[in-house]
Amino acid sequence: MDETPSQSDKYYKSSSSSASSPPAGGFYLRKPGGTFPRRPISFEDSPEWGDDTEIDAVPDELITESVNNNSVSVSVAASPPAVLPEASRRIAGASLAWRDLTVNIKNKRRYSERVVKNSNGYAFPGTLTVIMGPAKSGKSTLLRAIAGRLPRSAKSYGEVFINGTKSQLPYGSYGYVDREDVLVDSLTVREFLYYCALLQLAGGCKRAAGVEDAVSAMSLRESADKLVGGLKRGERRRVSIARELVGRPVVVFIDEPLYRLDSVSALLLMVTMKKLASTGCTLIFTMYQSSTEVFGLFDRICLLSNGNTLFFGETLACLQHFSNSGFPCPIMQSPSDHFLRAINTDFDRIIAMCKNFQDDHGDFSSVNMDTAVAIRTLEATYKSSADFSTVNSIITRLTEKEGPRVKSKGKAGVLTRIVVLTWRSVLVMSRKWDYFWIRLVLFLLVAISVGTVFVNIGHSLSSVTVRVAAIFSFVSFISLLSVSAIPAHIDELKIHMHEESNRHSNAIAFLLGNLFSSIPFLLLVSISSTLIFYFLVGLRDEFSLLMYFIINMFMLLLANEALMMIVAYVWLDNFKCTITLLCLNVIMMLVAGYFRVRDTLPDFMWKYPLSYISFHTYSIQGLLENEYVGTNFAVGEIRSIPGVMAVRGSYEISSSQNDKWFNLLILFIMAISYRVLLFVLLWFNVRQRVVQFEFCWFRKNSMS
Repeated sequence: MDETPSQSDKYYKSSSSSASSPPAGGFYLRKPGGTFPRRPISFEDSPEWGDDTEIDAVPDELITESVNNNSVSVSVAASPPAVLPEASRRIAGASLAWRDLTVNIKNKRRYSERVVKNSNGYAFPGTLTVIMGPAKSGKSTLLRAIAGRLPRSAKSYGEVFINGTKSQLPYGSYGYVDREDVLVDSLTVREFLYYCALLQLAGGCKRAAGVEDAVSAMSLRESADKLVGGLKRGERRRVSIARELVGRPVVVFIDEPLYRLDSVSALLLMVTMKKLASTGCTLIFTMYQSSTEVFGLFDRICLLSNGNTLFFGETLACLQHFSNSGFPCPIMQSPSDHFLRAINTDFDRIIAMCKNFQDDHGDFSSVNMDTAVAIRTLEATYKSSADFSTVNSIITRLTEKEGPRVKSKGKAGVLTRIVVLTWRSVLVMSRKWDYFWIRLVLFLLVAISVGTVFVNIGHSLSSVTVRVAAIFSFVSFISLLSVSAIPAHIDELKIHMHEESNRHSNAIAFLLGNLFSSIPFLLLVSISSTLIFYFLVGLRDEFSLLMYFIINMFMLLLANEALMMIVAYVWLDNFKCTITLLCLNVIMMLVAGYFRVRDTLPDFMWKYPLSYISFHTYSIQGLLENEYVGTNFAVGEIRSIPGVMAVRGSYEISSSQNDKWFNLLILFIMAISYRVLLFVLLWFNVRQRVVQFEFCWFRKNSMS
């Protein structure tokens, strides 16, 4: 009785297969009739396109390519349709081609450094195209250039074609997954993807269906109701990809999909990506190196070194290319390891350091020449090979006539995004113990501590100085304790920067959503902490004065939150942000007028401008005016002095009833101004410019 082949045997064989002389049906060739199609037919194989042609689905037929020296023939082969997973949908893929693509990175003064040099390649629907090479070889830059996501410091030359049309991919037609996973840990997988769908898609789109399709495509059914923060690294990586699939893109770009994954998680993710490609989606991704099993799932490989293309074509042909160049892959060695050993210059230093040990224990490497020589040999062999001519011929065919245009999808409106971001932030804050509940408890503990220290100080003239100290301590400690929200602000900014880079959000929606979501928490803190402090200390028992105290504290916290957002955006590092905010709060406490009256401060720096930009000054001054304006203290049996005169020995306040509202207005203006400043920083992407300047400066000094 014949043995039934296992499901995994349809994709690859054991890694013990020989890599130097691969037989047909080896570990990198799929068996006929396997689950995954060899390659769905693409638009260039159709004889004619009508004007009213639309991409509805990728045909079920399969194509085979036969390469004969310098000619390329594409024929349609009759094969049964691919067996798709349950509940998966066919996707209208798109063919991509790039010709003579060159990317220069802007130095401090001019475009001087070529990161990618005259790259040529293509990608078909239903296939996996990998860009592989050592570190700093230009993999991610080439991926971003194809996707049209280069930073402002980079300038690209050459052409990128989508279905034969020289254009960029429109909104909603592609997804881009960064190397780092930036996720919301407090939401479940299904909740997170649903909020992503609300941000990405217009109201008429089937968002729930898109979420379920993404969950199914990335094999996340068992984890759909788990919190993202409790997932394993491989599952988090699949969630990052699923986020870009909710809009059903035709092309997906992934930067290092196997980044920091173990071998089992990496293989599972690649099999899942192969399943996704079988639905017709075009996948292009970068990779540093892979196991033999993972390598066997690739359809095409683009091999880079120092920005130069050393090979582009089928994975099997790449092994043959290295063999023809004099670098055959040894048996029992992973092809990707062999490729990187031949083209990674870091190995030269390792061999030089271990030369004596190498002489005693044999050669470490299968490449018996200098890496630079090997790179030049591989590049020269490739440019004179039939593979190079084949690539150019296919690109010519792909670009000689235009196929159906990839249409843009509707995006969610600004108002919708504001509402979604507001509600998502409220939900996240309510679930984050360290951001919401623990902070609330700490604020209450500070209010109780300060209140019990200054409990029942009375209303006599001798209590004025102590009362001023109590209000100053309460305002200063509440402001200082707000710094504990820095980790949450950094997480929100990272998520926003990722969503904005994919055009799923914008600065105005993020700022308003963050503002509206923070108002309930700040109001709760202001009311609860003020009530405890106000009645423990025994301030004036009038409702209007109590309400002013609460509003004043709310405006103080609102301005402080805005300042924290600016610092968090500048550094995006918990330690640096905490140190910076502590220093700023201490400086604002020093110039707030308690330790020394403002008019007696040194004019340079301390009085102008620090004392005028310290929100401690206006908060404390307004609270003291609220407490003492309109009061009198008896001096003896006949004479009395106004409360303002009694306070001026400890703090400088105004005798006008309206000045406390002026101080409140200044706090409100500060809260708005800080957010406007943050909007400007986000709009002009100032952080990226600063990082790029530091990067160019570092490279310049390291090379000199």
